[in-house]
Amino acid sequence: MFEHLEIAIDSAIDSGAKYSDARVLISKSRSIAAKNGEIENFNENEKIGIGIRALVGSSWGFYSTYDLSSESLKQAGKKSFEIAKASAMVAGEELPFADVPVVEDTYTTPHEENPFSVSSSEQIDLLISSTEKMKKLGSSRAFGRLDFWDTEKWFASSQGHKIYQNIIESGGGISSLSVGDGETQIRSYPQSFGEYRTGGWEVIKSFEFENHLDRLAEESQRLLVAPQCPQGTMDLILEGSQLALQIHESVGHAIELDRILGWEAAYAGTSHLDLKKLNKHKYGSELMNIVADATLPGALATFKYDDEGTPAQRVDIVKEGIWTGVLSGRDSAAVAGVPPGGMVRADGFGRLPMVRMTNVGLLPGDSSLDEIIEATDEGIYMETNRSWSIDDLRLNFQFGCEVGWLVKNGKIIDMVKNPTYTGITPEFWGNMDMLSGEEEWVFWGTPNCGKGQPSQIGHTGHPASPARFKNTRIGVRG
Repeated sequence: MFEHLEIAIDSAIDSGAKYSDARVLISKSRSIAAKNGEIENFNENEKIGIGIRALVGSSWGFYSTYDLSSESLKQAGKKSFEIAKASAMVAGEELPFADVPVVEDTYTTPHEENPFSVSSSEQIDLLISSTEKMKKLGSSRAFGRLDFWDTEKWFASSQGHKIYQNIIESGGGISSLSVGDGETQIRSYPQSFGEYRTGGWEVIKSFEFENHLDRLAEESQRLLVAPQCPQGTMDLILEGSQLALQIHESVGHAIELDRILGWEAAYAGTSHLDLKKLNKHKYGSELMNIVADATLPGALATFKYDDEGTPAQRVDIVKEGIWTGVLSGRDSAAVAGVPPGGMVRADGFGRLPMVRMTNVGLLPGDSSLDEIIEATDEGIYMETNRSWSIDDLRLNFQFGCEVGWLVKNGKIIDMVKNPTYTGITPEFWGNMDMLSGEEEWVFWGTPNCGKGQPSQIGHTGHPASPARFKNTRIGVRG
């Protein structure tokens, strides 16, 4: 495929671009959904195409096509240049571009069993049996889904990169919904929108759906008669998957350098962060150590090179509560004067690569969930996200969870329903005073992060373990 890339890149450079790169992708996906013991959806897709970037002055041009014929590739390279040239007519300084190592390399996601080599009937049977059993256990509606991706990617640049990667991703989840008098309650596993990681069919096996069916059905029904979550300011304990989403929304989007620079505002707005405060701004307590690490084995946003050919790496984002790093690309990093972090990716061949979260996670502490509960006089332990809302500066937020557990004098004493909490980002993180250790540290995955116009969906990772936050406003009513 590299000869196809070279044709397009040479055309862009010959037309006048100062830099060009291109990606050929062959991407396969499979999605299966079930309800109440029956399959509701089965969808398989396979796509192939090329996306070409050209840089002229201060502007990028981008063009993509399914047609990989020689003449089409030449035209695509030329059109990417023409788009960049037209964009550069708007006044702006020439865009700097940070250096990265020029390499020729290959990478394949470590996996035991490619999910596309597993018969779809085996995958369907898993969902049918899981949802059928939950329905028999009393669920009003029982749901299950599985998703798989196998993406082959060839990348080349006018600087000499030649990189092949094969990224394999797997995930899914199950949930039990119970309907009562004017309300519904749901319990999900491993988290509300499923759990996703890099790897093969072994990822799904590790979830052991069969061991959670009884609990999900019982808890969703029990929630219908549980008392409402109390209102007040008290200790909040968050389970790992909920903390992962908290990281995604109040840290991950805020540290995207294109948002900080004002280049991007779609979906998630801009950011409350100011580059002048880098290495000075207090983001949270001393327990808060956030890293963006695209090298974590098995995490959802793990790869070897991003879509600009920058090596995957670990970047410190928050160290002992102080903001120290950003998510960047080669252009934004050069403008901001920071090293490029290898955080530029695109949703398929037909979209322009942009800054995306990698595995943005909270490093573990030295406590355990049991110890956190035992140390809590009064509070709520919340599990599994149900709703979220955050302003366009990533400051003011409100989250709702599927279930809460009332903690009194170091013990869980009751289930509560419709638990919610609210806060302001630096104050909230500043109140984190206990954090579970590595044994409870999970590489949670988020497969549905939206960004950009036209819209792109990104796969992001958020390692996290349970944590406690003092003096949190709980039980907010809409």
